[in-house]
Amino acid sequence: MEKAIKEVVKEKYTEVVKASTSCCGPSCCSPGGIDFSEGYESLEGYVKDADLGLGCGLPTEFARISEGDTVLDLGSGAGNDVFIARRLAGENGQVIGLDMTEAMVAQARANNNKLGYQNVEFILGDIEDMPLESNSIDVAISNCVMNLVPDKDKAYAEVFRVLRPGGHFSVSDIVLKGELPPQLQEAATLYAGCVAGAMQKSDYLAVIERAGFSSIQVDKERQLDLPDELLLEFLSSEELASFRQGGTGIFSINVYGEKGAV
Repeated sequence: MEKAIKEVVKEKYTEVVKASTSCCGPSCCSPGGIDFSEGYESLEGYVKDADLGLGCGLPTEFARISEGDTVLDLGSGAGNDVFIARRLAGENGQVIGLDMTEAMVAQARANNNKLGYQNVEFILGDIEDMPLESNSIDVAISNCVMNLVPDKDKAYAEVFRVLRPGGHFSVSDIVLKGELPPQLQEAATLYAGCVAGAMQKSDYLAVIERAGFSSIQVDKERQLDLPDELLLEFLSSEELASFRQGGTGIFSINVYGEKGAV
């Protein structure tokens, strides 16, 4: 089952590269053209060609990246967050982008070749089994990717492994709060790159705690509003009204956590 999920995700993101469109655009995720991403245009280091609109937050906003840091971007796509992180880590830092989709890695490398950055590297690999040495990373970041990983316990255990003692992560991701109506749980398959695999917020934070992280905090949270016209494809008017009043929904959160210095 896990292998099948990964193959579906790889196929979808390969299509995104080929189409040069957002996974949350009309052709990929939903007939409503939902876009969960946040604007990058004003950030230093932004590279338009690397922005495919696949994120759901700005993980570098809370990542506390310092000059000279070694930064790892999990599920780096075409390199959007990598290039932002590179601006923060500076010439003396190093930024590694990890992605399991060959087409994404190829696109990211092509983007980097145009920029000529010598301290940026994109590698092919699985977040659940990273081809990286233990205790080698200062800061890990990720943008709307961990929710797509089938075994989140294993994924966060790997993040813990590769971080140096005293290192930390900043991850933007999709979570659920409250129980979605069954019809919407089924409709979530329409959002292949957006809410597939999303967990309850409390369960998501518990995964991080089990991995051994400390000082876990949610730096930012925003509800992702789905338009009525889309919801009405799956809910009756009465069910929609009940859903709106119940406070249940899909949220983007930015989570921070630290690996102890011991």
